[in-house]
This record gives sequence, structure tokens and C-alpha cells, in this order.
Amino acid sequence: MRYNTIKALLRANKTVVNAWASIPSSFCAEVIANCGFDAVTVDLQHGMIDYAQMLSMFQAISTTNTIPLGRPSGSNAVEIMRILDAGAYGVICPQVDTADIARSVVAACRYPPLGARSYGPPRGLLYGGADYFAHANDEILIFIMIESKQAVENLDEILDVPGVDGVFIGPNDLSLSYGGGVGCNPQGEVSDIIDMIRTKTAARGLATGIYCADGVMCQMRIHQGFQLVNPGNDAGVLKSAFEVQLSTIQNCVQ
Repeated sequence: MRYNTIKALLRANKTVVNAWASIPSSFCAEVIANCGFDAVTVDLQHGMIDYAQMLSMFQAISTTNTIPLGRPSGSNAVEIMRILDAGAYGVICPQVDTADIARSVVAACRYPPLGARSYGPPRGLLYGGADYFAHANDEILIFIMIESKQAVENLDEILDVPGVDGVFIGPNDLSLSYGGGVGCNPQGEVSDIIDMIRTKTAARGLATGIYCADGVMCQMRIHQGFQLVNPGNDAGVLKSAFEVQLSTIQNCVQ
């Protein structure tokens, strides 16, 4: 089976720079993957992407050495299995508020006897190789998102669920859950909670990740100790780049 390079990096306590794709375009995904990111996450939760578009985006990403990941719209086991069958080498699953949800996510990603994933990975075999079934349980990466007050209250139980590879913090929803505002770098109580989540996760030997707004924030989070970071998403980067270019032009427009 094709080696999951980002899982190996995380196990070695190294940094993974992940791109976040929300635009439903295989060409856009191909352009991003050719930039040299370690991984690209195709976002089915907040992105404008359906299953067929996701499949074509995975195919585009697979023209490079970049690892394809998927964020499902929720913790639905059938959707998670379909994302993996399409060739994703891991999932970043949102709204994992309880240990039971975490167990369900792990079960959907692991073939029996370790889980309950149904066999039939048509593109998984093409991308991963003929021995996909023999090694998928070891190579598929499982990140669960901690992004609510309820998840924080249940954090110890969630972290103790066997099979979880890492925790990915959603700072916007976490801040909102504690009565704060929208933002990838919340301050005060939520900032302390983010560091507590990272510390507890790392202490169990699990990987740590967090959503970032840009490259500067990625640097900050890497220095803080996070391993998986992303400089915003494709739509935000595109908008910011065009705003800069437009501003430059408008400076000389009479």
C-alpha cells in the first residue's frame, strides 16, 4: 500500500503543513497540491463541495506526492467510509463531542476486527495499491475535532478512545461555544483551553492540529507545539490575493 507520509511525520513529532480546499474545483485542488503542501484537506462540511467533486479533487491531488484528506460534514459513519473509499488517506472529523462519537468515527475508519468499515474501496485500491486491505488500518489517519464546551468537558474520555491518531482544534466554534466571538486566535479563557487541549493530547502521544487563518498564525501555532497547521483555506487566500492586486491597481487609477 502507498505509504502515508504525513502519518509518519506526525509519529516522528514533525510538522505537517496542510492546505484547506473549499472550492469545488479539481483544477484548483491540483494547483494547490503542486505548491508542495504535505496534505490537502477537501472540506465537505463548510466547503461548497459534493461527493463527485470531492472525488475529482482527490484524483487531481493524487497527481502529486501530497496526501489527500477529507473533512466529512459530520460523524456519519457511511459518509466517512465513502470518503475513504474515494481515496482519502485520512479524515478530520468535526463535532466530536463525546467518547461515543469518537468510537463511532474510529470504527468507520478501521476494517474488522478493529472496526466496522465496510469493504469495497474502488478508488482506494487504485490509489493505495492492491494490498490496500492488508495495510489500511495502519495507514489511514484519524483526526477528531474538539470544538465545543461539551467536547472539552469530555476531553479525557475522548482522548482515551483507542485508534484516535490526533486532535484537531476548531478555534472559531470553540470560542463561540464559550460565549466569545469568531476568530482563529481567541484570547483569554479560550486561549488557555486551547493550550490545555494541546498539552493533554500530546501527553498521550497523540498528534495535535489546529485551524489557522494564515501563514503567520501557522508559525505561532507551530512554536506553541502544534504539529498540523493550515494557512487559511483556498477561498480566503484567493480573496486576499485579489484584494492586494486590486488595491495595487487602484492606487494608480484616476
